[in-house]
Amino acid sequence: MARIRPFAALLPPSNLAARLSCPPYDVVNTTEARQFIQNDAHSFMRIIRAEAEWDEEFHPYDQKVYTRSRENFLLFQQQGWLHPQSSPHLFVYRLGDGEHVQTGVVACCTVDEYEFGVICRHENTKPEKENDRTQHTLALSAHPEPVLLAYRGDRAIDELVEIVCRNLPWFDFKAEDGVQHTLWLAPALQFGKNNAGVRDRENDLQSHLIQAFARIPYLYIADGHHRTASAGRVAAVRRAQNRLHHGEEEYNFFPAVLFPAEQLRILAYNRALRGLSNWQPEDFLRRLRREFNRVDNASAVPQQQGDVSVYCLSRWHTFQLKPETAHDPVALLDLSRLQKQLLEPYWGIRDQRTDARLDFIGGKNSAQQLQQLVDRGQAQIGISLFPPSLAELFAVSDRSELMPPKSTWFEPKLRSGLFVHGF
Repeated sequence: MARIRPFAALLPPSNLAARLSCPPYDVVNTTEARQFIQNDAHSFMRIIRAEAEWDEEFHPYDQKVYTRSRENFLLFQQQGWLHPQSSPHLFVYRLGDGEHVQTGVVACCTVDEYEFGVICRHENTKPEKENDRTQHTLALSAHPEPVLLAYRGDRAIDELVEIVCRNLPWFDFKAEDGVQHTLWLAPALQFGKNNAGVRDRENDLQSHLIQAFARIPYLYIADGHHRTASAGRVAAVRRAQNRLHHGEEEYNFFPAVLFPAEQLRILAYNRALRGLSNWQPEDFLRRLRREFNRVDNASAVPQQQGDVSVYCLSRWHTFQLKPETAHDPVALLDLSRLQKQLLEPYWGIRDQRTDARLDFIGGKNSAQQLQQLVDRGQAQIGISLFPPSLAELFAVSDRSELMPPKSTWFEPKLRSGLFVHGF
């Protein structure tokens, strides 16, 4: 079962939500984070990326960063920029990006279900990033950003969410990137009485949502592996410090937005290579033509599974990866085939997580970014992929296996600062 529960979130006032909220901590660099802070002192970036308040040379994992994050977090509360709800709530959160719309339930999930495999992961975490988010969360005594979880769609949940969305939203605004963000509070406990005069929860949408999710067997981490792993480590630290630990303390739970899988939009996570020794692009392309089938209508964005586009010599070239005979869901992924057929035999790249020659570029405009990097001489070749599907992600996760690093990019991104979970 998937256990969710309401929480007393810290929310920005509705008229401040657009100014305070910001992109997640891991999709901006320090320069971009600094710009958000300079543009508006209300920016939640001051809490999730406090190192941007110092100069470029300041180390992002310095203990002073976590102290400053804590100070800023308290300041936001003192100023009334973040205000705690008086009672626990579930929420419904909608993101709209042009014609794409996705609507999910905001709730707390338990670290126990992550540790027991009810909340499934599909990729490894980087130790330094996991350590950073663990120290950051402990310093705040709060989970500042939610995890994006997917589940196989359920009609009963859809109907309950639709009822919540009939009410007036807490906020509704368009962010600087054009994405619309809307949040509704699910009605709090509305106790009625049955014929015997006993109170019941027949009209309580929150209880119905909790019961509906209890019938969902698995949740899948779509975005937020480091946040989920760090939540588990934070809970372990707090458990060790609490001799009266009983399992229902707030530190055992972390905030998430749960979306039906069919509503999510998954994009490719592309690759840029630099520092290749003896780089001869003409020789590279000749070898590709010998070993792979070429696609006549070359495109910056591959049009089907198994196609890969490479950018060099000022143009795109599209080729077909060789079929994989194994039935293992990881081996069948385009990224696994790319690793086996291109990255390792051509350049000796054995571990994509640690090889300094490899950069990861995701998002709607990632192919354009690859092209710009190569044209400016900041990379030698760009590799654009066809995105994996949610079905592939589920197939890997259901077997407790892992996809190659940086396999998936979900967009639009959850906005940070809209609901914070204190513990």
